[in-house]
Amino acid sequence: MNYLLRGIGVLATVGTLSLLAFSLPSGGEARGDGGDDLMPRLAHKNWQQECASCHLAYSPALLPRASWQRVMGGLEQHFGENASLDPATQADILRFLEANAADSGTSRMGDKVMQRMDRNTAPLRITETRWFVKKHDEVPRATWTRKSVGSAANCAACHRQAEKGVFDEDTVRIPK
Repeated sequence: MNYLLRGIGVLATVGTLSLLAFSLPSGGEARGDGGDDLMPRLAHKNWQQECASCHLAYSPALLPRASWQRVMGGLEQHFGENASLDPATQADILRFLEANAADSGTSRMGDKVMQRMDRNTAPLRITETRWFVKKHDEVPRATWTRKSVGSAANCAACHRQAEKGVFDEDTVRIPK
């Protein structure tokens, strides 16, 4: 009888732990693969090396494929800078961006960005997307022009964990 009660206790414990495990966010969300405030964590050597050498390597989930095609097709005049790459590297980064773009269906963040976007548009700037505007509607316009911020494109100025893909409001510190 004692063994039977112990066995039932073990089964009950295993069952409870299994229910808890399946009710927690998926491993992807915990890693930043599409939670509400996390960008998908992606690794791609050329993207990180080339794009992050000048600015934050923006998550591909923030723009649709057509936007990334426009961005990568105009690197010789990339927001006032010549960011030209050799053709093989450029093609490699573009393939990565397209495969993980907002409209690729690979992340919840991309789905959220696309919910607010007209499917026929291809904005060049993340800051021009409806999603971005809605998320930042409480930020006064003057904040973007502060010397300590520079522009709305400088995510890391306020989002202190931006390079880790964390953009939740708890980690925001707007510099003076």
